[in-house]
Amino acid sequence: GGISIILCILGMCIFLVKEVIPLFQPPHATPAEQIALSPLERPSPSALIGIDEHQELAYVLRGDSLEFVFLGETTSAITKIPSRGLLPDGSVTALARALGKGHSLAMGTEDGRVIPVAIEFTQDFQGNERSIAPSVMVGTPMSAAPTPQPIIKIAYQSTDSEARIAALLEDEHLWLTTSRNISRPDGTTTASITQVDLTPTIPSRVTALTLASQAELLAVGTEDGKIFNFDLQEPAKPGLVEITQASERNEAITALAYLMGDRSLVVGDSSGQIAVWMPVREHATTNATHMTRIHRFTPQQRAITDITISQRDKGFITTDAGGEIRLHHSTSEQTLLTFAPQQGTILSTYFSPKADGLVGLAENNKLVHYHISNPFPEITLTTLFSPVMYEGYDRPELVWQSSSGSDDFEAKFSLTPLIFGTIKGTIYAVLLAVPLAVLGAIYTAMFMHPDLRAKIKPTIEIMAALPTVVLGFLAGLWFAPVLERNFPAMTGMVLLMPVVIALSSGLFILLPASLKHRVRPGVEALLMMPIIVAVVWGCLETNAWWESFLFDGHFKQWIQTHLGLNYDQRNAIVVGVAMGFAIIPIIYSISEEALSNVPKNLIAGSLALGATRWQTLTYLVLISASPGIFSALMIGFGRAVGETMIVLMATGNTPIMDWSLFNGFRTLSANIAVEIPEAPHGGTLYRTLFLAGLLLFVATFLLNTVAELIRQRLREKYSQF
Repeated sequence: GGISIILCILGMCIFLVKEVIPLFQPPHATPAEQIALSPLERPSPSALIGIDEHQELAYVLRGDSLEFVFLGETTSAITKIPSRGLLPDGSVTALARALGKGHSLAMGTEDGRVIPVAIEFTQDFQGNERSIAPSVMVGTPMSAAPTPQPIIKIAYQSTDSEARIAALLEDEHLWLTTSRNISRPDGTTTASITQVDLTPTIPSRVTALTLASQAELLAVGTEDGKIFNFDLQEPAKPGLVEITQASERNEAITALAYLMGDRSLVVGDSSGQIAVWMPVREHATTNATHMTRIHRFTPQQRAITDITISQRDKGFITTDAGGEIRLHHSTSEQTLLTFAPQQGTILSTYFSPKADGLVGLAENNKLVHYHISNPFPEITLTTLFSPVMYEGYDRPELVWQSSSGSDDFEAKFSLTPLIFGTIKGTIYAVLLAVPLAVLGAIYTAMFMHPDLRAKIKPTIEIMAALPTVVLGFLAGLWFAPVLERNFPAMTGMVLLMPVVIALSSGLFILLPASLKHRVRPGVEALLMMPIIVAVVWGCLETNAWWESFLFDGHFKQWIQTHLGLNYDQRNAIVVGVAMGFAIIPIIYSISEEALSNVPKNLIAGSLALGATRWQTLTYLVLISASPGIFSALMIGFGRAVGETMIVLMATGNTPIMDWSLFNGFRTLSANIAVEIPEAPHGGTLYRTLFLAGLLLFVATFLLNTVAELIRQRLREKYSQF
């Protein structure tokens, strides 16, 4: 039976390790065979490439020529849809892709027009086979500036109500154009065009520009390494929010892109430097922010020419002038993959919608395609256990927040707050349980009358069978409100009870021998029970007086004013009492057995030589039973570490790192119970919870193993008596 138990434990450990290992496996990419595209009649200065979410159909926009390519597993499966020209007249001089989901593009022409292009992929199922058909919609052209000029660079973004364009013209003027749809009373709509010249606010030559996905922010990079950040909430009056020196060596900014969520800005320059910038508050007492570099990546060899963001997470792809492609992740601040340049200069790249592949267009008119396996980009030892600079934070912090209501949420998987909460709850439970359990075991073994011991010891041991869900229910729904209403009184009990017990004991010692002899030896503690009940009743009845005496009439306000702490109803005190109540029987039972197993002849010999019971206890019994008592403490500690239901029901489950008695926390075990029902199978959250379970398993296993080894040594040591 023992061997079977060991095998089961090893099996559980192996299963946990198996589920955790994929978190730390490096990502990899599988290249597909390059596809030759149809040659163009005349070279195009710009190009865009994209792919559907299943990586079965790619599109290539070169100038005004759009071509679709069906991708298969083998060369023979590759088919093409003949390219088509999207413009009847005029040449395309610049192309732009709107951020966000979908395939919304824009073409800038030599006569200053901007033409929206929307590409959609329609799926159809016939039996078990899926077919994908593309559709193209060309929108109404818009003028990028009052005077027609060739467009050099363009940033484009559209929403349900408006389209916004930032266009750099041949005369190096930067124009911001906003087209809004206005509904008329007769049911028709008309377009309202607003155009603003941003050139006066930008003294240097513009080299890169990008719009956020909601078209409310515009970032403009210049040749001297500066970034001009504009607020576009009022189209007629765009505001220059801040000028940031993003390049330390004043290198030209060559590529810009907002990560999903429109808060972090990825910046690439002509020296190959890559960094992520974000507005950060100057200090905690103000809402004023300034752009701060929060992440820096290993630079590439050549100038950054393209940045493509992920639509699923905080990942992005950078391409340099030498054709090298790298995959990065902002949160973990790591470069995940590097694709060596084997196809020459890359004109355009695209991160697949599911972040499991990329396509690129080489200058030799070949399509490059990679399948990427990178399911856990946000997980590293740093993100799990060290402070991380997250979006919206003022400094690197340790945070657990696995989900949110928005798709652009940045998942935070730091296990440190959960480990801290586990240790905090365990320490507070042990602080309550150890004195009561050990001192109770000492009194039971050394001083209590045998008849009384025969009743009390089994009663306390039966407490260990009480379901923890019942303790958590009582702690969360009954004890927590009672503690909140009577906290001043209970504080008075803590202060008054030791004094009253000491005085009562002293008075009992001073009683005449004739009176003391009327009390049977070993039952003196029963005389203390009415006194304890009286102190508890008296403190509860004088709760208002204690609050006035100790806390100036309002204990919550006093705690906030003098200690800077907030009082939560379900706090560490509640959990400590409830969890301490759960582990007291374990510590008490093992400690009492260790004390009782000290050979009686040794105790009798000590007493016969003139030692008092206290001297015998201090110099003989405690020393002999110390390994057993330590074993009891270790087992109780392990029991507290693995407790789930009490913590889940009696605390607020807030993963914060604070030793305060008056707020809650979240433990590893409670976090698993809360999160696992909603964790997608095989996902990052799912495997991170298994990692938490593995840490908990290892901790409790080691604690219980050490305790059991000490108990075995104790048995061997005293087996001779």
